[in-house]
Amino acid sequence: MLVLGLTGGIASGKSTVAAMLRKRGAALIDADKLGHRVLERGSDGWSAIIATFGEGILTEDGEIDRKRLGAIVFADPEKLKQLNAISHPRIRAMALDEIAALRARGDVEIAVVDAALLFEGHWDDFCDEVWVVYVPEELALERLVARNGLTEEQARERIRAQMPIDEKKARGDVIIDNSGSLADLEAKVEEAWAAALRRARGEAIPITRAGTVA
Repeated sequence: MLVLGLTGGIASGKSTVAAMLRKRGAALIDADKLGHRVLERGSDGWSAIIATFGEGILTEDGEIDRKRLGAIVFADPEKLKQLNAISHPRIRAMALDEIAALRARGDVEIAVVDAALLFEGHWDDFCDEVWVVYVPEELALERLVARNGLTEEQARERIRAQMPIDEKKARGDVIIDNSGSLADLEAKVEEAWAAALRRARGEAIPITRAGTVA
């Protein structure tokens, strides 16, 4: 089974690419959903986050209010590091458990670890290859403001909280440029998927920067 790490900057279209890969038969491991499990009331992650950030982040029914928590950590890099130190090891452990379960099934050719923070969490070290969905920062900013109803400054805070997209691009094996239309993106994903499937089946299809889909 080939383990493919999928990442990209915020508002890059990574989730759209993940959906396209799932449609083609990939098993999807969603790091964001694993992160939600870290926040579940009563979990050890929930307890650690409350101990670090205080009960002011809780809703009336004791759930962690992700918007309140986000407002705190995106405005302070040190607090974001504290949150990541709690969540990242737990997400890693859950992702590895899911990969092990898929391997045990024996009927999955490609598993995709869908993670915006793949490099930041050091989860790329258990992936066979990494795809980066790329859009220039200014286009990501424009999309984020329109999609999430944020101010430009709020959007920039979220972009700055992640590794610069050009650094991710430099570290990726396959770059999917999503600056164009949805049809363009679909064609690029199909081409990259076909090559990855051949690698999963044991063919010697090299991954090179020259082979980037862009």
